[in-house]
Amino acid sequence: MTSIKDSVALVTGGQRGLGKAFVDELLAAGAAKVYATARRPVGSDDPRVVPVALDVADAASVAALAEQVGDVTLVINNAGTTVRTSLLDATLDELNEVFATNVYGVVAVTQAVAPILARNGGGALVNIASVLSWLAGSSVYGASKAALWSVSNSLRLELAAQGTQVVGVHLGYTDTDMTRALDVPKNDPRQVARDTLRAVERGETEVLADEVSRVVKAALSGPVENLALGS
Repeated sequence: MTSIKDSVALVTGGQRGLGKAFVDELLAAGAAKVYATARRPVGSDDPRVVPVALDVADAASVAALAEQVGDVTLVINNAGTTVRTSLLDATLDELNEVFATNVYGVVAVTQAVAPILARNGGGALVNIASVLSWLAGSSVYGASKAALWSVSNSLRLELAAQGTQVVGVHLGYTDTDMTRALDVPKNDPRQVARDTLRAVERGETEVLADEVSRVVKAALSGPVENLALGS
């Protein structure tokens, strides 16, 4: 379990969308400092927010990040991207772009910060996945989130020895830039952030942030044909 009050947090992709909601909720819960990353970060009016440049798909950028966050106790791997292309039509460049951010970038950041978390008492690592980790029909993005689910489960085992809590977060449509054009019911990103931070403080390992995630997770023991959008 990791207390949010007085924690030092790192939020990748922390300057807009769900990442910005996490930053706001961390501050509201009493975090001492929040590193908020973006490829082109902007400043903040709150002195507790430290903007940091980061491209999770660039090894040199990740290495530079590790040099700046030596006091971090809570890491939220939120940065993500998508392409609206089917697996059959996706180019290798499109596949590489999505997996480099959504999967390999998470692993790279974790490799860089895990020794820091260990030195600072273990702390917690939160990976933002999706209901699409389990639900087919979302093509390249869903495939990357399925991979991230597996990555999170493996990291949970590998980081247990150093006392680092690993939390996987699964959610459906949430009101961010990525879903702006979709006319569907959406989660409030700040509520997702609040629920996730509570789970961190309770020592939990998974967050099902909405009803669709709970229903789909419960269906995993059934026929695989049922795990498809619209089924």
